Amino acid sequence: MFKGIPVTLYEKTETGKDEFDHPVYEEHPVTVENVLVAPASTTEILDAVNLYGKKAVYNIAIPKGDDHKWKECRVDFFGQSWRVISLSQQGIEENIPLDWNQKWMVERYE
Repeated sequence: MFKGIPVTLYEKTETGKDEFDHPVYEEHPVTVENVLVAPASTTEILDAVNLYGKKAVYNIAIPKGDDHKWKECRVDFFGQSWRVISLSQQGIEENIPLDWNQKWMVERYE
């Protein structure tokens, strides 16, 4: 049976605006259990570069029922930080036999 790993998701909350009227965010760490992590394929890496201008390194699969906001958030796993760069690919929970129904791509974050 497949088993994921715990990852730390840094959810963003808007706390105000800066002097240029851009939003300012505060990050709140939350541990999400049972997240699958797999290397991105060559095709997925090229597609991400063409679509987003960013290099995908891993795909992460999120467990069913998760209601966190993942888009453009920082995620920590394997002792490193990553940034979610893609739009979610999501399936209908009832039609997917395993424990995961969302997939995101992440890039290296420094």
